[in-house]
Amino acid sequence: MVLLADSGSTKTEWKIIKDNNPLESLFTSGINPYFLSSDEIFNLLVKELRIHRNKTFDRIFFYGTGCNSESKNHVVREALNHFVSADEIFIGSDLLAAARSLCQNNPGIACIMGTGSNSCYYNGTVIVSNVSPLGYILGDEGGGAVIGRKLISAVLKKQVPQSVIDIFFDTYKITAGEILESVYMKPFPNRFLGQYARFISDNIHIPELQEIITTSFDEFIRRNILQYPESKVLPVHFTGSIAFYFRPFLEDLLKKNNLTPGMITLTPMVNLIKYHIANPNPGT
Repeated sequence: MVLLADSGSTKTEWKIIKDNNPLESLFTSGINPYFLSSDEIFNLLVKELRIHRNKTFDRIFFYGTGCNSESKNHVVREALNHFVSADEIFIGSDLLAAARSLCQNNPGIACIMGTGSNSCYYNGTVIVSNVSPLGYILGDEGGGAVIGRKLISAVLKKQVPQSVIDIFFDTYKITAGEILESVYMKPFPNRFLGQYARFISDNIHIPELQEIITTSFDEFIRRNILQYPESKVLPVHFTGSIAFYFRPFLEDLLKKNNLTPGMITLTPMVNLIKYHIANPNPGT
């Protein structure tokens, strides 16, 4: 029996695979070892993950944001070891999950575009090169947090029509002061900012909001995808809510840059399950 997890900045999806058959999905908050200690992750699992703590798994594959070094991977592994029993625990990055899900065993450019963003050239087995995403302050172009930041900045600086500003505050019932407090004083400002991408989706007919999307995607392509020479000959795949819900804009910009749009999925999980069923003992 296998426990498979894919954790982003906002949520973690868990899947139990028994005899090559996936069971129901379970969800918890996002788990990032840069922000949470082993004890905090363990307490989160106890509170939110509906799995009996005495259950034993043959393998656990946990892919997550922030799982990009042995020290950070150890933080997650230690929490899982205390929560359930497993013969083997593999901790990998969310980018590796995206690559395995989108490309399976084929080469390609794999991208994440959810609350944050990331990308890599995957040769069908391992990630060969990766342009550092740098997070939502220095990078994460095209991610929901950056898009939300651009929207809120435009609203507060009155860089969009007054009608858009009125719709925004009527929708969210929030003050400028509360926004600034959430961004600068409360935990997980990236999650706070990311939620406002939904406003653009709901009002995408407004030209100024379309421009936020197109400029954000253009930045992602220029500063990330085009850094991989392989992007000129390989399909460019995406997973994540921003890529999925703004797909027409994304595909249009990819084609304008002479890139080949590949698979675009809402989450990695469905195809990640297929990968692990086909590759029960993947390399690390």
